[in-house]
Amino acid sequence: MSKGFQGKFHRQNIRSRFAKDLVRRSRSKCELCEKSGTKLETYELLPLEEEPYLEGCIFICEECQKQILVPKKMIPAHWRCLNNSLWSEVPAVQVMTVRLLRHLAKAEHHWAEELLEHAYLEPDLEEWANLVE
Repeated sequence: MSKGFQGKFHRQNIRSRFAKDLVRRSRSKCELCEKSGTKLETYELLPLEEEPYLEGCIFICEECQKQILVPKKMIPAHWRCLNNSLWSEVPAVQVMTVRLLRHLAKAEHHWAEELLEHAYLEPDLEEWANLVE
């Protein structure tokens, strides 16, 4: 068995331990679009640390995850919800929201630019958001 497969399985196993905490934190809603009553997945923000950690993960629906993983297929109207997630108390949600807004702003969606103008991240979160561009 390859080390890559074992590494992936190991990461998934550790992330699965976060499930109860993520359900509690998110109140069983997608932490980006607030969709409820749907399957939620643990998503690790890049860059990945050696070991997954709860504060580096967000709980999101399959629709959000699909669009994050394949940015060319993003549906801008879906991301209007970022207006709410921008003000989340969860640092990882704030970071992911800013990254998504930057992507949408580059694609000339003016509403995303306007939201970014009002966004404020603590310096350490701003640095984290800038790590992957």
